[in-house]
Amino acid sequence: MNYAGILKKLTDSDRRGAGLRLDAMNWLNTLDGYDWSGIYVLRDDMLHLDMYVGEPTDHREIPVGRGVCGTAVAENSNQVVADVRELSNYLACSVSTRSEIVVLIRDGDTILGQIDIDSHTPNRFAPEDEQFLIELATLFANRWLE
Repeated sequence: MNYAGILKKLTDSDRRGAGLRLDAMNWLNTLDGYDWSGIYVLRDDMLHLDMYVGEPTDHREIPVGRGVCGTAVAENSNQVVADVRELSNYLACSVSTRSEIVVLIRDGDTILGQIDIDSHTPNRFAPEDEQFLIELATLFANRWLE
């Protein structure tokens, strides 16, 4: 499956909310180098782990400003990290993770949450990945609630 195929499957689906997000994480898991795929939901100043596929993580809650996920919210910008070992504030979900991308899910100016993808491959994420995940984030925002 490729980016366009995943977007088509999810767009054609009538699912919403958590069910749509879980379906998406399962599809993302089929992509090469998408070794952990998850959604964090923002409530107040805390990110809460929602749907994910991959190894279990201790990071079920992440404060805004901490790690790559918290930095994305604090800076109101997507984050693409070529090598997580170069970050001083990195929160490791897995010792195998080498690169990470975080794309915010927005409803207008309001951040609803984020898509977080980890890869065991350094420098895995290209502009095409970010664009695909932005389109996916827009779909999530439009169908956020059940």
